Amino acid sequence: MDEAHLTVKNDLDTEVVVSWMSQRCYQCLYQKLGVVPAGPSPGQPSSVDFVVGTQHEITLQLNSTLVSMELCKVPFHFGEHGNYSVWVQNLNNSSLVKCSVSTDADPVNSYIPILVAFVVFAGLVLVFAVGRKILGLGVVRGLVQRFGGSLETERLINSELGSPRMVPPATDNILPPPPSPSKRLRSLDTFRGISLIIMVFVNYGGGRYWFFRHESWNGLTVADLVFPWFVFIMGTSIALSINSMLRAGTTRRSLLRKVVWRSIQLFIIGVFVINPNYCQGALSWDNLRIPGVLQRLAWSYLVVACLDLLVARGQVDILTTDPWWSPGLDILLYWPAWLCVLLLEVIWLCLTFLLPVPDCPTGYLGPGGIGDMGLYANCTGGAAGFIDRWLLGENHIYQTPSSRVIYGTHMPYDPEGVLGSINSVLMAFLGLQAGKIILHYRDLHRSIMSRFLIWGLFLGVISAALTKCSTDQGFIPVNKNLWSLSYVTTLACFAFVLLVLIYYTVDVKKWWSGAPFYYPGMNSILVYVGHEVFEDYFPFRWRMANSQSHTEHLIQNLVATSCWVMISYVLYRKKIFWKI
Repeated sequence: MDEAHLTVKNDLDTEVVVSWMSQRCYQCLYQKLGVVPAGPSPGQPSSVDFVVGTQHEITLQLNSTLVSMELCKVPFHFGEHGNYSVWVQNLNNSSLVKCSVSTDADPVNSYIPILVAFVVFAGLVLVFAVGRKILGLGVVRGLVQRFGGSLETERLINSELGSPRMVPPATDNILPPPPSPSKRLRSLDTFRGISLIIMVFVNYGGGRYWFFRHESWNGLTVADLVFPWFVFIMGTSIALSINSMLRAGTTRRSLLRKVVWRSIQLFIIGVFVINPNYCQGALSWDNLRIPGVLQRLAWSYLVVACLDLLVARGQVDILTTDPWWSPGLDILLYWPAWLCVLLLEVIWLCLTFLLPVPDCPTGYLGPGGIGDMGLYANCTGGAAGFIDRWLLGENHIYQTPSSRVIYGTHMPYDPEGVLGSINSVLMAFLGLQAGKIILHYRDLHRSIMSRFLIWGLFLGVISAALTKCSTDQGFIPVNKNLWSLSYVTTLACFAFVLLVLIYYTVDVKKWWSGAPFYYPGMNSILVYVGHEVFEDYFPFRWRMANSQSHTEHLIQNLVATSCWVMISYVLYRKKIFWKI
């Protein structure tokens, strides 16, 4: 999978060293692929077979072993399961060398399974939409009432797979439901469900496509989007939940105790989820991984919920848009919390760019390994990696970071480490700000959406300035492993824009009920923990006939993800929600 067969044919009278480098590898060293001996006689080239990767375009470098001279470079994007040949020969019997690539057998189109899967799921959506319209017709309604009874008819017509209906309110999976009924925004649970379902699909393998895996270092793939969005919408739910609790008369002290206790529970569950050796015996304390997804959620929730308890108001006034200072009023009202978050961000900047790291340049943000021409091989993550190894120890952090794929790093590095958790607080706090906007402009749909778009534009401008609109050459590149500042501003920009679209279609126009993403969004903790614990069990995984096929991997991962959607739907119908 993701490989092609390459034959290098050497018609020169000297050995040729073949090296390669991925085009996604920034300032990297060439990696030796092999040596092709000299041809036995003129017109009779020697040949050696190699295997090359097909995920990204690579550059082949061919050097002469006699004088260590570069003969040629060949940039090429090889296709999966294709057979290729590279001819190295003198040009017109001169000293000039020509390198040419020919295709001996066409590659397969590995993206066809994605297209088929999209058509299948789009067809299912169309069938449900058409079925709902047909059931809503008066003639069909009468026929169903005649043969199936009126109650069954109403159940079919008002099915949650079709039009939306009002349900008893429930808050985020981290906070309990408010004691008094209130209007619930389905768009928030839908947003959370979208993030969660993509996260489950990615964690199960994403069909083994590179764009459904985390980026090796700088840049973004689909897999890099969902966790920050989940953190963002958690912050939004915190604002709505705490406001509801305060309006119901709950004291801040009791809320603080609940916040601390739930954070501890989340952290403990996270430690068990990412250390699955308990299935084979006792956990080994020597290599127990401490950071993780739920642990970062616990930390972000704890800090942001505490900040909100510091400044939240039980009675939230609807802000008017008449005064000139009104656009900033929803920020000024909570300036102490904003001051704390800005202080945390200053700490992140100082530690990242000023902390001395042994044998590494100060302010280094690179992956180490073969990156930066191999000068800083042991400096993966700079200050972030150093702090994790110093506080937690090398054996208690993630051992196989995504930077190994392209940059060949060998240092342990944890993408959910200590320093990046500061920026996850910022992401959750920006989500909290979205919740404050909803509270202060409740039922003023135009004001809510315009505020969301303004925030999206503002954060997008910050991202453009920090990254210089490039992947690797900005002041602070977008980097999921580091949870860099530009990564947070970029993903928060996307989150505000996406939330506008979902809010408009689900809660304003009611064109969409949020199904099927609404159901896992209502049971997010259960779905996340369940998909991690039962990952290796049927029907979520089975032995494949051809494990080197994107098709079988995609089918398996889509079936597993769909199973969790169905499980969450059944639990929703049974009114079963796991909250901690």
